[in-house]
Amino acid sequence: MKRVVKFLGISVSSIILIFVLVELMIIYFGMISKPKKSDAIIVLGCAVYGNFPSPFFKSRLDEALKLYNKGFGRYIIVSGGKGEGEYISEAEAGKEYLVTRGVPSEVILIENKSFSTYENLLFSKKLMDRYALKSAVIVSNKFHLKRASIIARRVGIQASLSGVYVGQYLHEEIRGYLREGIAVLYTYLSCFK
Repeated sequence: MKRVVKFLGISVSSIILIFVLVELMIIYFGMISKPKKSDAIIVLGCAVYGNFPSPFFKSRLDEALKLYNKGFGRYIIVSGGKGEGEYISEAEAGKEYLVTRGVPSEVILIENKSFSTYENLLFSKKLMDRYALKSAVIVSNKFHLKRASIIARRVGIQASLSGVYVGQYLHEEIRGYLREGIAVLYTYLSCFK
């Protein structure tokens, strides 16, 4: 019985250590990620309240707008399907938001079928291929960038990353970091299936 308790203690300690190390990696990766001039800017979808981007999505769209205005991409791909409680898809809400801020409609490509980060990037890659776009800056929250980079590599997107931090929603940011620790571990482990 003592051996079992000792083994369980070591296992729990190991799991906690791995989780802490992954969290530190996520934080560090979000801090050091920098955009590079690319063919496109991909905005990963996030919640829409009715027709309007949530604060996290709005921050991502504002970052994409800033990057577009600085010449980091010729196109903006707004990604995300229509979730529960959303009147329009995340991609359509994002396009409307960007158009009202002066981005020409013809440079905004919408990917409105996805329901996960993997699908956001897989379907965005198909759009990139259709328009002969070779590279992209991926925009999301800083806590989401590590997983986005792993998936981008997996689906064949040559990517740099640009992250946002929405300080007025600190509790949501903390929840995002904690959730991403598990999601990053799952994403790493799923490549061995």
